[in-house]
Amino acid sequence: MSVVNQLASQFNRNDEEPNIELAHKFANEENHAAIEEIIENLYCKDKKIQHDCIKVAYEIGQVKPELISKYALNFIELLKSRNNRMVWGAMSALATIADEASETLMAHVSTIKNAIKMGSVITIDKGVLTLAKLAAVSKENNHAIFPFLLLHLENCRTKEIPQHAESTLLAVTDENKEAFLNVLRKRDTYLTAPQLKRVKKIYKQLEA
Repeated sequence: MSVVNQLASQFNRNDEEPNIELAHKFANEENHAAIEEIIENLYCKDKKIQHDCIKVAYEIGQVKPELISKYALNFIELLKSRNNRMVWGAMSALATIADEASETLMAHVSTIKNAIKMGSVITIDKGVLTLAKLAAVSKENNHAIFPFLLLHLENCRTKEIPQHAESTLLAVTDENKEAFLNVLRKRDTYLTAPQLKRVKKIYKQLEA
């Protein structure tokens, strides 16, 4: 049975459950041929199939990132798509493989940064996480990325601060800790009580 025939849209389903089940099936079986077909259909003329396939791809990445890491360039290319669903789906996939494919992603870090600057809420959320994971890989990566993450934290919407600070925490080192804390302290007076509670957890982690 063709992989395409098993996608949610082919059953006239509006939910993602068939796609999630398919992703877990392919991941558990380590079905490389099926995954290859999923990647090929990211470029299908039928947008519903495209959307199904990007969902399957990043769901596989959440279970076994090594199975989709070799397709990093496909996901990077999709960041330039005019189709917003494909952009944030591609960034979701990149977030799962940042550790596995760090060298490839670092070669295109400007594309990731641009997608964050131009992107929707999910693209930004997943983009910040992707960059933080990349920055955590090496000192060299950290120096190239951390200033961008700090600038983002200084300027992002108030309601985004807790989540983006939690993501950025992955890349915090002894060397950049004070700069990170300074940015957070400047902004924590504008947070709601639940938002501040999350940020205070970050403070405690860094004090430990």
